[in-house]
Amino acid sequence: MRVSSGVSGFDEVVDGGLPAGRLYVVCGPPGSGKTTFSSQFLAEGVSQGDRCLFVSMHESEADLEADMSGYDFGFSEALDSGQVTFLDAFSQDGKRFFGMPGERRDSNTISNRITSFVESRDIDRVVVDSTMLLRYFIDDTDDTMIQFLSSLKRANATTYLISEMTDPSAYADEHYLAHGVVFFHNYMEDDGMTRGVQVVKMRGADVDTDIHDLRFTDRGLVVATDRSDAR
Repeated sequence: MRVSSGVSGFDEVVDGGLPAGRLYVVCGPPGSGKTTFSSQFLAEGVSQGDRCLFVSMHESEADLEADMSGYDFGFSEALDSGQVTFLDAFSQDGKRFFGMPGERRDSNTISNRITSFVESRDIDRVVVDSTMLLRYFIDDTDDTMIQFLSSLKRANATTYLISEMTDPSAYADEHYLAHGVVFFHNYMEDDGMTRGVQVVKMRGADVDTDIHDLRFTDRGLVVATDRSDAR
């Protein structure tokens, strides 16, 4: 089974959509489009009748909704649909779930809570934002992150894990363990900043690993392919 990313052009890059029920790392430098890409993924899920979970380690629901308000892909409507659970790590519910920042918890505690939540509510799509801040909530060792990632892989949901990775050749645990890795590029050219997206890895799909032009439009992110452009 495949699920749509909700991003025009991207499904063509991944052979018609994302293999469902798998863990994908969405990585790149700040401002490259990771959160917008993930928000479109959730909005698309709601339009398909999916139940969704957004776990934020740094931004409130109101702030994220304001950030996405300039785009016409229905993010506010998705949040209001009743199909999206937004878990802010700094809210009262989030503090009970994760504990306070700096108050390290065993990764099994957090991962078990997330997977139990996903399973008990039949969640179809999950976004976790982000790995860098997640490390403030769990024991900061390689083993604990591996345990957390392994639990996410076993959850019966299509999951985006946002990662602050700036070098596509500098792999971390999450990139090896994930079923897929999507990298967002920012690079300077003569006429200014150019953005691109590259599928570095995607198990179970015949993917195009070239860097494709990526643009922010009124519809959100749009990916240029041989059969579409980023206008």
